Amino acid sequence: MVQLIDLTRTLDPADRDLLPEQLRPLAAVVAPAVTYAHPSGSGRDEFAAAMRCSVEDLPEGEGWGSELVTEFSSHLGTHVDAPLHYGSTCEGKPSRTITDISLDELWCEAIVLDLRGRCAANTAISVDALEAALTANGAPIPAGGAVLLRTGQEQFTLTDPEFFQYPGMSREGTLFLAERGAKVLGTDAAGWDLSFAVMARKFEETGDNSVLWDGHRAGREREVFIVQQMTNLAALPPSGFRVAFFPIRLARASAAPARVVAFV
Repeated sequence: MVQLIDLTRTLDPADRDLLPEQLRPLAAVVAPAVTYAHPSGSGRDEFAAAMRCSVEDLPEGEGWGSELVTEFSSHLGTHVDAPLHYGSTCEGKPSRTITDISLDELWCEAIVLDLRGRCAANTAISVDALEAALTANGAPIPAGGAVLLRTGQEQFTLTDPEFFQYPGMSREGTLFLAERGAKVLGTDAAGWDLSFAVMARKFEETGDNSVLWDGHRAGREREVFIVQQMTNLAALPPSGFRVAFFPIRLARASAAPARVVAFV
């Protein structure tokens, strides 16, 4: 019997108010702004206007429920990055957009690498840590499949400072997984690379621009699809399951929010 396990973060506009003040400009990647119309409230007025009648004419005196969603980033919540997100070219060719990726490429075998105890906040996940987690898993990376990184970040909420101080991936780590056959790279952290604040500080200290978003930019060398802000990885077995990473069809976009579901 197949069990469906939802790996998708709920998009709740109330989460926008939980962000620290300095991160409010990034609210659109955490949750959209939503105006709600309830059937007994403004939805009633909207429906009556659409039907060219009065609210007194409506059956049971109610209209429809509807929502107006705004401030909706293509990188909102649990989302799939297309190669265009990393740059205009990938493997020497024009980068693909989210609608260039077929569903077959996003329905694949997957494994979980348990990195808890092998990584640290605000620190790049080492290749040694990835190798150790792969050995502990015991299963190979599926060719063209997915690797899901369980860093332990899913235990934190937006009210926890630790949510924003996550382990990140480097160029070396990303290429290590891609070169072993992974096509989809997922994480329970808020981002794939280290946080913007950590990368900016490293650049200020060293002047080395290779530290800027090197995990994502590795996707220009080897085409991969990065999935961030996953949840519920604790409910998955180490291997032997498939995942659907199905984004909405957003034309010409570098990413799109997705409903990510494991079939165990």
